[in-house]
Amino acid sequence: MKKVVLIVCVVLILLCAGLASFYVWGLGAKSSDTTEVTFVIEPGTAKTTVAQNLANAGLIRNEYVLDVYMYLTRPNIQAGEYTLSASMTPKEMLSKFSNGDIVVHTVDVILVEGKTLREYANTLAESLNFTADEFIETLSDTTYLNELINTYWFLTNDILDVAIYYPMEGYLYPDTYEFLENASVDDVVRTILNHTESKLEPLKASIESSGYSIHQIMTMASIVEKEANSSEDRKMAAQVFYSRLNANMSLGSDVTSYYGVNKDMNEELTLNDLYDVNPYNTRLTDGSMNGKLPIGPIASPSLTAIEAAISPAETNYMYFVANVCTGEVFFQEDYNEFLAKAEELRTVCSLN
Repeated sequence: MKKVVLIVCVVLILLCAGLASFYVWGLGAKSSDTTEVTFVIEPGTAKTTVAQNLANAGLIRNEYVLDVYMYLTRPNIQAGEYTLSASMTPKEMLSKFSNGDIVVHTVDVILVEGKTLREYANTLAESLNFTADEFIETLSDTTYLNELINTYWFLTNDILDVAIYYPMEGYLYPDTYEFLENASVDDVVRTILNHTESKLEPLKASIESSGYSIHQIMTMASIVEKEANSSEDRKMAAQVFYSRLNANMSLGSDVTSYYGVNKDMNEELTLNDLYDVNPYNTRLTDGSMNGKLPIGPIASPSLTAIEAAISPAETNYMYFVANVCTGEVFFQEDYNEFLAKAEELRTVCSLN
């Protein structure tokens, strides 16, 4: 009898040792293969199903061992997309699941300088999970705009003027951005505005001592952005516009007229467009826009355009005309010189 009991005890010990060894073996890495694979856990997936899916993917040695381990340790498993390999132990995989160490998908979006908010909305909508109209609608909501005004020093109540086409026009700094694939409109807006702030902060003192409000500076910068290309030309263009403001003249800027009638720059301005009464059209000859900037920015300016608006050149120019074929800008002090140069450029361009 004692002999039988001894045999049973030995068998039980060997069985337990075997099970323990199998348990330890089952919690080891499947192989030394470090090839990364994508493993997805859908919301609401049972832990036993997770173990089964890991086994089916060839990532663990035994699903039942993992079932036992999860029963004993009660890990928190978060849904999501993970990067795993067969060289990882099940414990390491569960650690990833518990920490929510999911794969983060991002997209790069390029916002080009000199483009409008509507164009930015279309560009963002092409890569992110909201529509252009949703973006525009959010940035037109007064409650939301007030939240932004209370957060960012460079946003003022000027943007709340009901006559402005798009309140946030000109304040989204042009650059290349990386966004989460599922970023919301608010995520995107605050990311861009934080970057805008980083660009404007070093200029804050100069803006405050310029004699113009931040809204006026951004409005001037947006015009200069579209009227001239080089930093030097932008500074001189800004000087011309400021001189015309001080002389109580209209700016006479075609780019503001285009914006006022919602036309693209490659379209032709008609006489009706030039005489269209709107708060952006600085080509009006009825005197209503004399000595005035447009009601707000007409595009997103680059840093060089903003700097030009803050620190214009010191010249006596009152006019300028651009060679639309080359982008070269010519400046004049006299109106007759301006007319002669404009006619010359029309002839040059018609021959090329």
